Amino acid sequence: SKVLNPDWDIHCCSLSGRGLSSGEPQHPVADETEKSLSRLEHPTKHQQGHTGKKPHHCCSDCGKREKPYPCLDCGKSFARAGTLTVHQRVHTGEKPYSCDQCGKSFNQSGSLTTHQRVHTGEKPYSCDQCGKSFNHLGNLTTHQRTHTGEKPYSCDQCGKSFAVSETLTRHQRIHTGEKPYNCGQCGKSFAGVSSLTAHQQTHTGEKPYSCDQCGKSFVIVSSLITHQRTHTGEKPYSCGQCGKSFAVASTLITHQRTHTGVKPYSCDQCGKSFAAASALIIHQRTHTGVKPYSCDQCGKSFAAASALIIHQRTHTGEKPYSCDQCGKSFKHSGSLTTHQRTHTGVKPYSCDQCGKSFKHSGNLTTHQRTHTGEKPYSCDQCGKSFAVSDRLTRHQRIHTGEKPYDCGQCGKSFARVSSLTAHQQTHTGEKPYSCDQCGKSFVIVSSLTAHQRTHTGEKPYSCGQCGKSFAVASSLTAHQRTHTGVKPYSCDQCGKSFAVSEKLTRHQRIHTGEKPYRCDHCGKSFAQSEKLTRHQRIHTGEKPYTCDHCGKSFAQSDNLYSHQRIHTGEKPYSCDQCGKSFALASTLTRHHRTHTGEKPYSCYQCGKSFALASHLTAHHRIHTGVKPYSCDQCGRGFSQSVTWNIHQRTHTGEKPYSCVQCGKSFAVFSSLSTHQRTHTGEKPYSCDQCGKSFAAGSTLTRHQRTHTGEKPY
Repeated sequence: SKVLNPDWDIHCCSLSGRGLSSGEPQHPVADETEKSLSRLEHPTKHQQGHTGKKPHHCCSDCGKREKPYPCLDCGKSFARAGTLTVHQRVHTGEKPYSCDQCGKSFNQSGSLTTHQRVHTGEKPYSCDQCGKSFNHLGNLTTHQRTHTGEKPYSCDQCGKSFAVSETLTRHQRIHTGEKPYNCGQCGKSFAGVSSLTAHQQTHTGEKPYSCDQCGKSFVIVSSLITHQRTHTGEKPYSCGQCGKSFAVASTLITHQRTHTGVKPYSCDQCGKSFAAASALIIHQRTHTGVKPYSCDQCGKSFAAASALIIHQRTHTGEKPYSCDQCGKSFKHSGSLTTHQRTHTGVKPYSCDQCGKSFKHSGNLTTHQRTHTGEKPYSCDQCGKSFAVSDRLTRHQRIHTGEKPYDCGQCGKSFARVSSLTAHQQTHTGEKPYSCDQCGKSFVIVSSLTAHQRTHTGEKPYSCGQCGKSFAVASSLTAHQRTHTGVKPYSCDQCGKSFAVSEKLTRHQRIHTGEKPYRCDHCGKSFAQSEKLTRHQRIHTGEKPYTCDHCGKSFAQSDNLYSHQRIHTGEKPYSCDQCGKSFALASTLTRHHRTHTGEKPYSCYQCGKSFALASHLTAHHRIHTGVKPYSCDQCGRGFSQSVTWNIHQRTHTGEKPYSCVQCGKSFAVFSSLSTHQRTHTGEKPYSCDQCGKSFAAGSTLTRHQRTHTGEKPY
């Protein structure tokens, strides 16, 4: 039978009771119940919600509603096919309902109906107490609670009450940390669907709400309303204690806490409390390490939006703070204040021992240590002390591998600002230091000195143990660690040590998740430059490694070595428990887990564990919806490169896996393995009920249905 609107799925429970399921936005069609019921072809289904009668698709034993329609992308199940169809648009991005006035599209018809009232100005629902009108019935119901004071939705963790169920659901995510709404383009997660919608428009650049006075555009309508108050001067929210007024209700609520001292937002890790939820969220990032604000030029991330804004000025060159005497501009207000003292001559900080004056209190404090000999900043790894905190910070980067200075052109990072300055000359082309023997030029003088030793043969740095000599001191230092076993670069998270700082830097990316090497084709990022190089071959099609048996080419040398074992039959890796042999060490490692049951890779979103990292990566894409591998012939997207490779063979007809006994070829290696059992007679899949064996797992699955009686098709 025909369903009028698949966006509104009538549940077994009452429409007027609990409302929509927790966490789902109120649907405008559901808000207009009295309109929708007159158009509904099956009012008996609605009546079942009032009478308590169960529709035919509820379980007769427990009354729970069956959900026979699963989503193949994320596994979520639905009671009706129409609801599944609407849900799948979350993954596909399909928005079939378009506004004929502005062209904006929506994935649900009810959302379009609501949106069109932005253009028509229609507000059919009026409050009988104050006369205020609304374009949603649900918004009127919520508004009426401002008159009655009713807050029927209470948090079971902190007791706070809310007038709207969605506000309670959003509030509870402060306690749980849940962020169920994922961006299909970048994978970023959000606690509210409105935050996701606003974020998605950062990808599209869409700002559909424009101010009719100044033309400024906004991503969401609430931002437009707030902005318009800058023109009207309206501040409708007043403090009852001091009379101060505010343009935004949330600002008033936060302000009132300065009178009451209430700090309702507590950190569940350290107990620290905050007056504003936003302050708690920023604080919690000191525990989690989350840095959700990323620079779109260099990829560096920050815990607070304000820190990102300041950082972005290193790329844009923006210096909004200007000196009114000389016109010089600065990125920070504090830098302007310090600069202005060069005009006034003010040096307010004086040393009481020698009388020397300073513009900064910090400079005075540092200077006084030349008298006292104090070196209060000690390295907790090697014990070395420093008079200035900046020098300790620079020193600690030897241990941590941190490189905080980023090049605005290529994103490369450096431990010192002087190293960044030298690097930036690689972009300008400036090389002021030239070799007088061959004319080769260098960016920094130390590079010239090291180069000149290639002419003289000089290797002034010798190892005291084995006598080996080196042209560069750092090479000797690294070499000596092969004798001493010293590994001075320790990871502060897991304690693993390294002899070379570069290896520590690479290792730390396992913990931080940092991936500084970004593909300019698809935006995918990598922790190591060589992994980016391999990945880029997916786009370029380059396959530099060729098999001399069959001529097949590969993008990676490891894949060639693995492939060649198909020809040789070599399986050098044997299981010490069952004796089974494998062509790849990684396959043996994976096989071992069938004995141990180990699944070391866990999903941080749902907790599911996997035996392989690649399976976890593929699983993550169920949450994010990302399909980074696209077929250039038909445009179909894939979440895994393996699936993408196999699919392409449907276009090319390639069958690279050949049977050495009969010559038959196959597009997929697993098909070859199954085929070879027709020659060997091997049947590794056994039925645990009757003992019958089969060559293929799929054949066993079909056979088992003769026992279970299952008929899935």
